[in-house]
Amino acid sequence: MMTQTDLKALFENYLASQIFDKQPVNLYAPITYTLQNGGKRIRPLLVLLSAKSFGADIKSALPAAAAIEIFHNFTLLHDDIMDQAPLRRGKPTVHQKWDENTAILSGDTMLVWAYKMLETYDGNTYKKLNMLLNKTAIEVCEGQQMDMDFETRQDVSIEEYIEMIRLKTAVLLGAALQFGGIIANTTGKALQNMADFGIKLGLAFQIQDDYLDTFGDKTSFGKRIGGDILDRKKTFLYITAMQQANADDRQKLIQLFDNQNIDNQQLISETIALYKTYQVDRIAREAIASYTHASFQALNQTGLPETEKTFWQKFALNLMQRAS
Repeated sequence: MMTQTDLKALFENYLASQIFDKQPVNLYAPITYTLQNGGKRIRPLLVLLSAKSFGADIKSALPAAAAIEIFHNFTLLHDDIMDQAPLRRGKPTVHQKWDENTAILSGDTMLVWAYKMLETYDGNTYKKLNMLLNKTAIEVCEGQQMDMDFETRQDVSIEEYIEMIRLKTAVLLGAALQFGGIIANTTGKALQNMADFGIKLGLAFQIQDDYLDTFGDKTSFGKRIGGDILDRKKTFLYITAMQQANADDRQKLIQLFDNQNIDNQQLISETIALYKTYQVDRIAREAIASYTHASFQALNQTGLPETEKTFWQKFALNLMQRAS
């Protein structure tokens, strides 16, 4: 029986076999650099494991898994340009290592390449995979635009924020799980419930990411604590605080995020103090638990054997159990 480590190695070898030394170098070298720059490979693993759960041969799902991972990395490459991010996974971003024009063009090529990977499949399977990737790609772009729009707004609601992270992050997890089911010729409610399992889990994961960025342990979280605050991101925590706080504290929070001259540690400590005043940490934990529970409810409606449901519950909990 293949372990998840075995599956990841299988996928890495397959992805590496698809990367060629092509010309022009300045188009393909950034793509290779991006795809070989690590990452947990969660999305392609979801494709492979979903295919297995629904009874398909794992190797038949490798092209679809690659399509999902290439598309995901395309979105990261373009996000980095829009955010002017200097680093990705601890290394210089493509637009920093090369330039913005190169990053845009290499990203565009990755998008096309993701669709090209689906050409491996025939007939109805190809049509369903292609249609789902089309739908998901549009939703991810919609989520990114919402995120950008939120930067200039002070009235973003929790409902709007949840919809944004659903589109920007969670739908791709749902699509990955659907990809595996489609390859196994699964249809109907089983397929949709598997997607809902991924989407709800994605929402829980993103809210937890927001939570851990402020209230997590630096060693186990793997990122600097307070990074979202320093970047003035309107996360679940910030929006919750804005909704819970009185008028004076709302204004104080706005002023903290608008102040570009404030000391970093002061910004973090005063923001966290406001969050704690309004029990934002507790509200976030409750939201994480609620969406995790909803994901398991969807999983229970997939019609999968109990052994598979148990596996996916353990997989989800392992994904979520990063120490706080």
